[in-house]
Amino acid sequence: MRHAARPSAALLLLLLAGCGALDPFPTVPEAPAPGQPAARRVGICYNPLHTAKAELQQEAQRQCGPDTRPQRVETDWHLATCPLLLPAHASFACTAGR
Repeated sequence: MRHAARPSAALLLLLLAGCGALDPFPTVPEAPAPGQPAARRVGICYNPLHTAKAELQQEAQRQCGPDTRPQRVETDWHLATCPLLLPAHASFACTAGR
């Protein structure tokens, strides 16, 4: 009985990956720590096994807006902010200029 659940779980993960369930999405950012840039911040939940660094940077750029440069300032793994399938939480500071 236990062995039958493994293929089902693997199939479920494949289906979720195909429907965009593993795509990065915006969320609340972490508050700035002392010494970090005092700029507007955005947070993004992502799966580091599924999301390329460039894709994460592009999502941060979309959230920050034009004429800004997203600067990654923190990554954490608190599941209170992001769901289990996207456990990594990156915070970016949106600094001026490109």
